[in-house]
Amino acid sequence: MMLNSDQTEIDLPPTHSESESVFSDCGGGRAGSVEDAGGVGLCAQSRTAEPGEAVKKDLQHLSREERRRRRRATAKYRTAHATRERIRVEAFNMAFAELRKLLPTLPPDKKLSKIEILRLAICYISYLNHVLDV
Repeated sequence: MMLNSDQTEIDLPPTHSESESVFSDCGGGRAGSVEDAGGVGLCAQSRTAEPGEAVKKDLQHLSREERRRRRRATAKYRTAHATRERIRVEAFNMAFAELRKLLPTLPPDKKLSKIEILRLAICYISYLNHVLDV
C-alpha cells in the first residue's frame, strides 16, 4: 500500500517507552497518577481512547519529513520497498536481455555488460541509419 507524504501508518514505532505512553495522559508519569487511576497503570482517559489515536496524536507535532522518516523505518515499509525494487531490477535486466538478443556480435552468445550492450546498440543504430541513407 502506498501512502501520501501527509499520511501516517498506525503501526509506527512509538517515540517513547511503553511506560511513558501509558502514563503520559495521566499527568506526565507521576507515581501518584497510577494510584489515582485505580492502581492498574492506566488512567480513564487512555483506556477510552482507541489505540491508533494515541499514535496519531503523538505524530501531529512532527514535521512532514520526520513523519516520513519514521514511516520508512518500519519493517513493513522496508519489506514492501525491497519487493518493489526487486521487481524493478528484474524488469530492467529483462529489457537488457531483449536488447542484447537484437544486437549482432561474434560469437552470438558472448556475455556483454550493460554498458557494452548500450554502446553496441548505439553503434548498430548508427550503422543501420548509414545503410538506409546509402
